[in-house]
Amino acid sequence: MVRVSQQKHPEPRPLVVGNWKMNGTPVTVSALLSALQRHALSGELTARADVAVCPASIFIPQALTVLAGTAVTIGAQNAAAHESGAYTGEVSAGMLAAFGVRYVILGHSERRALFGDQDDVVAKKVRQALNAGLVPIVCVGETLAERESGATFDVVRRQLKAVIEEVGMDALSRCVLAYEPVWAIGTGVTATPAQAQEVHAFLRQMLAASSREVAGQIQILYGGSVKASNAAELFACEDIDGGLIGGASLDSEEFLAICQAAK
Repeated sequence: MVRVSQQKHPEPRPLVVGNWKMNGTPVTVSALLSALQRHALSGELTARADVAVCPASIFIPQALTVLAGTAVTIGAQNAAAHESGAYTGEVSAGMLAAFGVRYVILGHSERRALFGDQDDVVAKKVRQALNAGLVPIVCVGETLAERESGATFDVVRRQLKAVIEEVGMDALSRCVLAYEPVWAIGTGVTATPAQAQEVHAFLRQMLAASSREVAGQIQILYGGSVKASNAAELFACEDIDGGLIGGASLDSEEFLAICQAAK
């Protein structure tokens, strides 16, 4: 299936985002950042794609410092659904933006499954992120049971619809989408390129029903056990615009190879 853009504007560069999740120590993060800095300054890390990394929030200032002056941008893994107030333990989108963070991952399957981030909460978080000037990476995806029951399209449609109803199509154009089949996250199992492309194309066609321009321009990343060994085949798919990389982003050489596989 081909892209539905009216071709008024050039398509954006691929985007590869490393989600470090709750991993790292001051020592290991320092080593990883130094390696990424070296690859970034040489130009090899960002030669074929825009690149961002999303450390645990406590390491964000360190990442901003080490990667300053490179083309690598910094993201966060979550943000609050509120602007400010008595929400102990939360970090607002405005706080992240004030530090220089660019991206924020919202609606990740682990947040939905483990911390109860329902569709309406994710949508409110997206609104807060946009209000703060961040670029939300809005995650959608189905569980194994949902895929086996044939509900994949219904699930991702519902998840994305909640965000559209909250912020509108124009605002959605300032977001990035990420399809992450829950059954392929951290399991070593990867959706086949055909399976991933099918859902990416569905999401783009869903958006095209309201705005062909937004559908053609928005970046839709694939997140589900992407590795150096399968990245090129996945990224070659028409509607896959990059990757949301989990465990493989903790290895600088593996992450570099994935970034270099961008189409």
